[in-house]
Amino acid sequence: MAASPRRRSRRIAVAAAVAAAALTLGLTTGCDAVSKALDCVQTAEAVADSVTDLQQAVENASNDPTQIDEALASIDQNLDEIGDKTDNADVNKAVDHLNTAVSNVRTAVKNGDETPDLSPITDAAGELTKVCTP
Repeated sequence: MAASPRRRSRRIAVAAAVAAAALTLGLTTGCDAVSKALDCVQTAEAVADSVTDLQQAVENASNDPTQIDEALASIDQNLDEIGDKTDNADVNKAVDHLNTAVSNVRTAVKNGDETPDLSPITDAAGELTKVCTP
């Protein structure tokens, strides 16, 4: 199955950001900083993909309500990875915001909300992508 135009566009943008980060950071800092920046960008891309999956899961909740839990768990796992790889205060703040948003959606779903508001998650994911991109 081919990637959707939205996902393909995001991947192209992330790839460009990775290339820019590698070039910029490679010229101004050591290899360790470049590695951390690339880890951040790659994990932010994974989070963005998980958020897209969550949006689709909410749209298809009547067919398979477990997809929402799976998508939220995927976001949690990606956030754990990025939290373990960085000591950047801005990244950690964005991760905290995203964790809070995920927790709020999980609570809403648990309380029976079949169409929870995902805008705090998408906003926080955008914040994470922004702080991971130089």
